[in-house]
Amino acid sequence: MTRVLYGRTPGVHLNSEGYREAQKLGEALKMKCDLDAVISSPLERAIETARFVADPQSIAVSIDEGLNEIDFGGWAGKSLSELHELLEWREYNRLRSVMRPPHGESALEVQARAWSTLVRIAAAHQDSIVAVVTHGDVIRYLLILLLGMPLDHILRLEIAPASISEIVLGTDQPIVRTVNKTIWSGVESERSD
Repeated sequence: MTRVLYGRTPGVHLNSEGYREAQKLGEALKMKCDLDAVISSPLERAIETARFVADPQSIAVSIDEGLNEIDFGGWAGKSLSELHELLEWREYNRLRSVMRPPHGESALEVQARAWSTLVRIAAAHQDSIVAVVTHGDVIRYLLILLLGMPLDHILRLEIAPASISEIVLGTDQPIVRTVNKTIWSGVESERSD
């Protein structure tokens, strides 16, 4: 199976495993908490995941462009094996703080966009539980900011599809409660593989 860097490519949907994981996530969240809102990236695969989270709680999914995937520019749509041949790709994954995809977003731009979106969502939903559905690297950049890590360490954080990373905003300092919690495996677990 060829893995592809889809980025913002339109028309990319969840596969059967993604549907199963998102469905299990939605079922588990319904049993654990009452959500006040579900807000998603505008990409189809994120909206599909968000619907699995929102539908069991009879909530509409809101779309926010600020949660969109990284703009990978000229790399979008290329296979990972093709990208691994490029020195520029390897340098990007080693030095995210100073590299950017050709005609795409830098790490700081993604982080700033995602953080300002999260702050805006928190201000609009004070004292609420909100599920925000976005993409792995976007989540990683937010966690890096909140944990005070260097941008170049992004690949040290694993974010599995349909996993939960929980943060609390509205206090003096944001609190990171959970990182990469998976529910869809049938047993709640913190992934370490």
